[in-house]
Amino acid sequence: MKKNECFPLAAERLGADLEGVCIRDGMPVFVPGMLPGETAAVRIVKAEKRYAFGRMESAPEPASPDRRVPDCASYPRCGGCAGRHMSYEATLAAKRQQVEDCFRRIAGIEADVPPVLGMENPAGYRNKTSLPAGGTDEDPVLGFYAPRSHAVIPAPACPNAMPPANEIAAAFLAWMKMFHVKPYREEARSGLIRHLVIRVNRKGESMVTVAANGASLPHIKELTGALVPLGTVSLWLNKNRADTNVILSDTWHHIYGKETLTDTLFDLRFELSPASFFQVNPVQTEKLYRTAADFAGLKPTDLLCDVYCGAGTITLTMARHCREAVGIEIVPAAVENAKRNAENNGIRNVSFRAGKAEELLPRMVEGGLRPDVIVVDPPRKGLDPAVVRAMAQASPDRLVYVSCNPATLARDAGLLKEEGYLVRKVQPVDMFCWTSGVETVVLFTR
Repeated sequence: MKKNECFPLAAERLGADLEGVCIRDGMPVFVPGMLPGETAAVRIVKAEKRYAFGRMESAPEPASPDRRVPDCASYPRCGGCAGRHMSYEATLAAKRQQVEDCFRRIAGIEADVPPVLGMENPAGYRNKTSLPAGGTDEDPVLGFYAPRSHAVIPAPACPNAMPPANEIAAAFLAWMKMFHVKPYREEARSGLIRHLVIRVNRKGESMVTVAANGASLPHIKELTGALVPLGTVSLWLNKNRADTNVILSDTWHHIYGKETLTDTLFDLRFELSPASFFQVNPVQTEKLYRTAADFAGLKPTDLLCDVYCGAGTITLTMARHCREAVGIEIVPAAVENAKRNAENNGIRNVSFRAGKAEELLPRMVEGGLRPDVIVVDPPRKGLDPAVVRAMAQASPDRLVYVSCNPATLARDAGLLKEEGYLVRKVQPVDMFCWTSGVETVVLFTR
């Protein structure tokens, strides 16, 4: 196959990004927007030795019964979603299949993967929205990056964003235009506004962070005047002059209001700093944590260790069911949030330690830490091998793994299998509706 060749192809299944997978001459061709059972003219846009990427050049025939008209004007150009052209039920089925395939293909594990726990109303669910700034000095825009690009596609009404995030973004953009505040331009490393990060709680209050190529913002009085009526209770500046793709740096300046935002899970209140990790979908987070607690099977005499604990959400929701809980987290501000969250909720059988999991957990295990249950909720890259070894050395009865990446989950399941821990239960949860992402809870025991 060569670039720009065009021929009819039939999609046989969905790939990890909800794209159609076609086969030609034994080679997979990944075609965004195609669904299994559909045939369309496909133009090759990129050809590698073992696979290729294509683009539909005609309407699919016959159209899959799972196909629907997307409900977002920015889709699919904005890259924020991958499945708005298909039914919600079809996205859930694809995610279940992805988890099962990763276990089999990467780890050689035949896992019994039940249906994904979905949302009754998969809209307005994201409590955190990160919008890069783009456009021109005269006509700035806020939106999302196009797939495999840093071109910013305007997204004025993201259906995933929890209200009033879209209104806050519109007010911020109007402020930029009124006072000629320039968007950041990567190629020239000029301009001021890089990202707008909006975090909303269940009461409709928001914490707004402006990632900027500078140490101050102009016309702050006018900015707060535009945002506060929309429920903004906290405004931060994040100074980021680095020539990287990282959205936020470690340099923070508090501009207005409270320094934290308070949100709730179950009957617990959590105080969040702008750098704190907090799951983006509160409705589904409660399903996720309820599943993790069920898998943990905590007893009143148990010691729990929660690795990658963030602001202590899992630690605190589980602490009431065990003798003692210990949390480990790399972000110092999140650890301070976790400590205050424990105090604010009257939970006293917890403690939190700041440090890298791959360094701190081995030291704690060497020092005698022997938890009955270990819970891990790592970033997308999964577990460091040092964490796997330390967990095996600690020899807990149960390991509960909360994963946002089926591929690294399966890889780590293979490593844990070598240490004598086997997959016992699996439950995917749809935290990121209409995207290809899926959260999965797994119970391991010896």
